[in-house]
Amino acid sequence: MTNKNTVLCLMAHPDDAEILSGGLLALLAARGWQVTIATMTPGQAGSTQLDAEAISAVRRKEAAAAAAVIGGNYHCLESEDIFILYDKPTLLKVIALFREVQPTLVITASPDDYMLDHEITSHLIQTACMAATIPNIVTPGLPLLRQVPHLYYADAVHGKDRVGREIVGDTMVDITDVMATKETMLCCHHSQRDWLRSISKVDEFVLLMKSFSERNGKLIGQRYAEGYRQHLGFSYPQDNLLATELGTLIHEYHA
Repeated sequence: MTNKNTVLCLMAHPDDAEILSGGLLALLAARGWQVTIATMTPGQAGSTQLDAEAISAVRRKEAAAAAAVIGGNYHCLESEDIFILYDKPTLLKVIALFREVQPTLVITASPDDYMLDHEITSHLIQTACMAATIPNIVTPGLPLLRQVPHLYYADAVHGKDRVGREIVGDTMVDITDVMATKETMLCCHHSQRDWLRSISKVDEFVLLMKSFSERNGKLIGQRYAEGYRQHLGFSYPQDNLLATELGTLIHEYHA
């Protein structure tokens, strides 16, 4: 992929991207961006009825269908739920994906979240943004990533870290106009309704997604929003690409 406007949203599990970033991805796709949604795992632990192989096959298809709603692609790196590792083999898979996709914008999980799968994914992506540009890190047959991409962290799940402290994005994206698309994407993950009902006793994960989007929206005077924090460490781009691309849909928020 060589489109200069390419976004890679790489999360831990299928449905994470749709819950946390479906609105942003829909907005970018509508503006001509090439969208790739990727997950570290196929979600093999996400069922009480099907074995790991069977539910993985189902969830890969669901994730691909969700990406297709906005004309995007889906890729799975085939790690395992609960066992995502920060190690050389896993990091090389992530680097290879970066070099294949050539993103100018990367969205990933919060580095502080309720479970390590999300946090480790976040750290893998942070490293890969820079490592994919380094010639002596070899991924045969793939070109170097041309430049370090803009990196943004999505909200933590339920907006809290592991000890319950609130995490609020300082770059809020008004997703009111694309909430229906975000919902359609999330509803592609049919298998997860029963799974989440069984572990959380909540019957409707779409309602949970909307409720959290409403929380963010109220912070900026809009109906629905998604929150992001930009990685601004050394060598990373310092300009707010989301503000450049989305204009008045971006609201700075400071608690």
